[in-house]
Amino acid sequence: MTWDLDPVFFTIPFLNLSTRYYGLIFSLNFILGLLLYAWQIQRSGGSVSEAMDMVWPGFIGLLVGARLGHVFFYNFDYFTQDPLWLFRVWEGGLASHGAALGLIGAIAWRSYRSHRPFWDIFDRLTFSGALGAALIRLGNFFNSEIVGKVTNVWWAVRFPRYDWRLPPDLVPPRYPSQLVEFLAGLLVLGALLLIDRLAGREKRPRGLLAASFFILYFTARFLVEFLKERHGPNDDLWLSKGQLLSILPIVFGVGALIAVIKKARRLNS
Repeated sequence: MTWDLDPVFFTIPFLNLSTRYYGLIFSLNFILGLLLYAWQIQRSGGSVSEAMDMVWPGFIGLLVGARLGHVFFYNFDYFTQDPLWLFRVWEGGLASHGAALGLIGAIAWRSYRSHRPFWDIFDRLTFSGALGAALIRLGNFFNSEIVGKVTNVWWAVRFPRYDWRLPPDLVPPRYPSQLVEFLAGLLVLGALLLIDRLAGREKRPRGLLAASFFILYFTARFLVEFLKERHGPNDDLWLSKGQLLSILPIVFGVGALIAVIKKARRLNS
């Protein structure tokens, strides 16, 4: 299969402003994430307005965290040469690890302002986080970016817009790692919904879903990285930067899960 779709969905006449599929998917991601969070807040007895109060902190935390993560984790050398590049977000560059840190900051701020427990908010945002992680990778696929390594598997995809320096007949087949990670994100979402149901929904121990999200998503991210092309400078170790950055969240998730289980046992004893 060859994927050669123009990433620009349409251009606004006279203004010459382009709208990419990635931007549309990002907007859809934002709307669906808000609906999932509102569902969770209402299920706990809260209101839609309470859910809306998380919109701007969450959006700013995700965007700023994802951008700073991309700059400092993957392209710090480029940033030192051109510091203003930090603000040119339209040129691309968002990192999921930075987004996770930004979201944690937003949750802490919202918890302080609303007096709702930190872990309660975090649990309720995990569904949105898993769906968002999946949809962003779908956007990467439409952009023909963050591609996989060259391979001969039957489900490989050629990306002429990524390998644009090569003649069309020499474009190599690659793992569609973006789609693999998209499916992984959907599986994490399904797993979280199942865990929520088995743990009694509103009776579940607080922090259970957050810990599960860190373990499941970043383990999946760690594994998918074996299929991905390295996409940053100085990324020549046996493990990629994405894998190294995934280890700490996995350890954090395991530690949080152990703490949640111990607390639940004490309360039930």
